[in-house]
Amino acid sequence: MSNKAVVSLNTGLEDAETVTIALLVAVGAAEAGRPTLMFLTKEAVRLALAGVAVGSACDGCPPIQDLLSRYLAASGKLLVCPVCFNSKQLDTASLIDGAEMGGTVPMWEWIGDEGATTFSY
Repeated sequence: MSNKAVVSLNTGLEDAETVTIALLVAVGAAEAGRPTLMFLTKEAVRLALAGVAVGSACDGCPPIQDLLSRYLAASGKLLVCPVCFNSKQLDTASLIDGAEMGGTVPMWEWIGDEGATTFSY
């Protein structure tokens, strides 16, 4: 049985609480030593741009930028949907370290034959 985790996120800062929850799940998996991939689609692709993943969803919520930093420091990976990214005419030169362009085929290749525990937000 695989210990990999995939967190699929399709919302951006327009729903900061959902972003926070997805990052909390991803941080928990990555910091526990699970190989973890976040697949960013729709508005979530903007979170992979420098200077975007900032702020806090609520009083008492951890800052989004801190969660993202922890996730990346724990070897978490960000896979950014190229269809979603390009449809918004965003610039790949602005991607943060740890983010790479890739769609469903690279996601499935990363999962491999072992499978993965998945979460979708």
